[in-house]
Amino acid sequence: MDTALTLDLTPSIHDIPPAEWDALAGANPFVSHAFLAAVEDSGSTGARTGWLPRHAVLRDAGGTIAGLAPMYAKGHSYGEYVFDHGWAHALERAGGQYYPKLQVSSPFSPVPGPRLLLRQGTPVAAMAQALVAACQGLELSSVHVTFCTRSEWTALGDAGWLRRSGMQFHWHNRGYADFEGFLAALSSRKRKSIRRERRDAQGAGLEFVTLRGPEIDATTWNAFYGFYTSTVDRKWGSAYLTRRFFPLLGERLGERVVLMLARSGRQWVAGALNLLGPDTLYGRNWGCRGDWPFLHFELCYYRAIDFAIATGLATVEAGAQGEHKIQRGYLPTATYSAHWIAHSGLRRAVANFLEEETAEKAAQMQALAELSPYRRDGED
Repeated sequence: MDTALTLDLTPSIHDIPPAEWDALAGANPFVSHAFLAAVEDSGSTGARTGWLPRHAVLRDAGGTIAGLAPMYAKGHSYGEYVFDHGWAHALERAGGQYYPKLQVSSPFSPVPGPRLLLRQGTPVAAMAQALVAACQGLELSSVHVTFCTRSEWTALGDAGWLRRSGMQFHWHNRGYADFEGFLAALSSRKRKSIRRERRDAQGAGLEFVTLRGPEIDATTWNAFYGFYTSTVDRKWGSAYLTRRFFPLLGERLGERVVLMLARSGRQWVAGALNLLGPDTLYGRNWGCRGDWPFLHFELCYYRAIDFAIATGLATVEAGAQGEHKIQRGYLPTATYSAHWIAHSGLRRAVANFLEEETAEKAAQMQALAELSPYRRDGED
């Protein structure tokens, strides 16, 4: 490690002043001090969930912060969306111990964005080297940087880390004037299908409302928490986010919180939570009480597109997974992660695995791109 730089690990985001953190974090809401403080202060990260904050603070010889990274010590691989359970099982079968590990990420958020928050002039390699040294000093198995930017991914690979790619489905604004302008860019069959889905969703007697930041009161957040836990229960998952998290999020991120809701009479029956970046709407959590035709598509995909067009956003990122999104205008997009593994045997095995996985993923993305609903030249 560069002897002019030192790395400290801190157990609380509050050990770094918000202005100093955000000066390096930029505008992505998921690595903002406000978001990370909300997950921490609400008890969503911590011993209960197995996400122990160990934020990395890289300082120069004068004590000035040269880099930061939102990092957690973890005793499991849940809530990450980049799956390494097989790696853990392999090391444990060989007599090793995979957990705990270090995870550089935005908790419970498969949202691409910066992960190594560096002062201008600080190379990625310096933070990479410092994270490896910290991992070795703590005698842990590995460090993982997930949903990072492509430039971070490239630099970490150059520093000797293993590189992995994944896939999500994003919608891109091509300068549409309105939703009908977006539909006009699709093939006739897809236009008809989306119109039918929207007609059925909007014809079910529901009222649709979009609220932002201070407009969302405690009663509404309480209803949304019920939607969130009901969805987690149906998917056999874990409710990492506490009831307190959602109003804290609204309080601290303000207008960047966009909640799209459906109401039957006076009762909220469904909601989709989004965070707003400078040019992107990020879809996060969704939930519903009852059975309503195409309501998920309406709230999570189509109203997100409506919002993006109306506010001039470039992109909608509607969360992880979901090939069904392609037919609704969301196209395959690569995501990136990088991994440093201490055990040489496991590192070689994972490198071989990733070489095969990368080729398979590239072929899959190419095949899925052929399913694009957008009109080709000469097509109606």
